[in-house]
Amino acid sequence: MRELPQEHLDSAEGFVLAGGRSSRMGADKALLMLAGKPLIQLAFDCFSSAGIPARIAGSRSPLGAFGEEIPDTFSNVGPLGGVHAAIAASAAEWFVFLPVDMPFMPGSLLDCLLRRARITGAPVTATQVNGRVEPFPVVLHRLVQGTLTAHLETGQTACHAAWRSFAADAATVPDVVSAEALVQVGQCQHDLGLPVALWFHSANTPADLLYLNRVCRIFKP
Repeated sequence: MRELPQEHLDSAEGFVLAGGRSSRMGADKALLMLAGKPLIQLAFDCFSSAGIPARIAGSRSPLGAFGEEIPDTFSNVGPLGGVHAAIAASAAEWFVFLPVDMPFMPGSLLDCLLRRARITGAPVTATQVNGRVEPFPVVLHRLVQGTLTAHLETGQTACHAAWRSFAADAATVPDVVSAEALVQVGQCQHDLGLPVALWFHSANTPADLLYLNRVCRIFKP
């Protein structure tokens, strides 16, 4: 990868991906309530606890009351559209992406991934849970921008395939760390003591949201 100008080095910014159609939910997920807070606010709380400044990428409804909104540069291409828009709108070196519908994600995991990316210099830093690589959250280096644009221009919208291509361009593979291992060595944890598998549980349907609210009642502080 080519070198960046000095003013970009080591800077980082987070983005809440909020551009989904919410078709299975039947309402805009970003504004649905979980434990008394809208999902968009929970996502910002996650970034705040990690000490990462954040904006909103690709929202489909007005969310300006929660943070600055970045419109999609590619329409109807899923999360990669928001990723592309975010990188194009920022001067940072590193980007941390979190979907709006993952309300149990602890900020400590985002912090771990970002610190690891800065150490390794990997273009893609992701996690795996029970041996399965998760597409989000993910930390990307800004030099993936050209490959990402090429992907979207040719109609490729799958996140896993994009992450592999970004790494291949740097003659490497995506850097994937086990979330369970991070917990074992005490590098990250959930404030409510939730098991790792729940961190990645998405609110895609009304049944999902009902389940997540039930979890909140069980694990409330």
